[in-house]
Amino acid sequence: MDFELSEDQRAFAETARQFAQSELAPHAAQWDEEAIFPVDAIAKAGELGFCGLYAPENAGGLALPRLDTTLVFEELAAVDPSTTAFISIHNMATWMLGTWATDEVRDAWGPQLTSGQKLASYCLTEPGSGSDAASIKTRAELQGNEYVINGGKAFISGAGSTDLLVLMARSGDAGAGGISAFAVPAQLPGIGYGKKEHKMGWNSQPTRTISFDNVRIPASHLLGREGEGFKIAMKGLDGGRINIATCSVGAAQGALTHAQRYIQERKQFGKQLSSFQALQFKLADMATELVAARQMVRLAASKLDAGARDATTYCAMAKRFATDTCFDVINEALQLHGGYGYLRDFPLERLLRDARVHQILEGTNEIMRVIVGRRMLDGDAPDAIR
Repeated sequence: MDFELSEDQRAFAETARQFAQSELAPHAAQWDEEAIFPVDAIAKAGELGFCGLYAPENAGGLALPRLDTTLVFEELAAVDPSTTAFISIHNMATWMLGTWATDEVRDAWGPQLTSGQKLASYCLTEPGSGSDAASIKTRAELQGNEYVINGGKAFISGAGSTDLLVLMARSGDAGAGGISAFAVPAQLPGIGYGKKEHKMGWNSQPTRTISFDNVRIPASHLLGREGEGFKIAMKGLDGGRINIATCSVGAAQGALTHAQRYIQERKQFGKQLSSFQALQFKLADMATELVAARQMVRLAASKLDAGARDATTYCAMAKRFATDTCFDVINEALQLHGGYGYLRDFPLERLLRDARVHQILEGTNEIMRVIVGRRMLDGDAPDAIR
């Protein structure tokens, strides 16, 4: 088992680090403060391939392994978790389109999405169905050679500012088997957007509700086959959970780096803070927990790349562990800054606010425990976790 990155992987990570420092770091605080959606910066990320990291090549993507993808997201999130999280969601939606769309739709949208010239939102959650995704009520009725969509979605990242909606809607009976997936151009007649939500974090990406009132799309905009939508959504969420976990790892790394620098510069009682053993121990614990989270995420990514039977379980474990643990690391980094950590002049409070939602989205961490617990108690998988 080789834990070392290849030269190509290191070079790719270094490219992402340089991009983060040049294009995200100078503006992240302003984007957060003024709730600016940085579409120009995202387009520049697209020029490097960061908007189609694991989308298939026939859609213009790089078709990278999920493990390699984590290297990019971690470097970007160390500077700006909010913008990085949107880029990761866009990647997931773009991968879904590239994998399951008809040739016509993939050719029309794929290159624009993977280049970052057009952006996509992922639309699963509804006002009445969060953790219970199989209970969605938005309907898509086939009428002739068109689907007619009615219903609503909630908590949609990028809504109102993106160009394509990857939508999960009910085309059949109740339950997971009645859900289908669709590629819906975002400005069609009948689509309405709610007010931009005022959030604790993730302020560089807009979040809105979406309503669908007799929205018509060609039947060719179905992704996969009818009734496959829930399966597509769950496959997307496996990768999405790794993405969000990676954003937490990146944010924690950024916070830890700031804390290291701060306690080496700051003096109290005539000594550098770094000379106090209690703070050395604190730093050591933070580093150890961060490395454990990073390796857990990379293990899950490797499982997903290998198509392992237990990949979903490991993605859930990695998401739960990394988002919980890394939030604690960021919180401790803020504590090491004392009162300065609480000020917006320092990036710690922004990293903390942005990372908090990672414990909720892509399936709450309580649902991650349900997934892992059920797998461990599955009679067909007595050795599920080894």
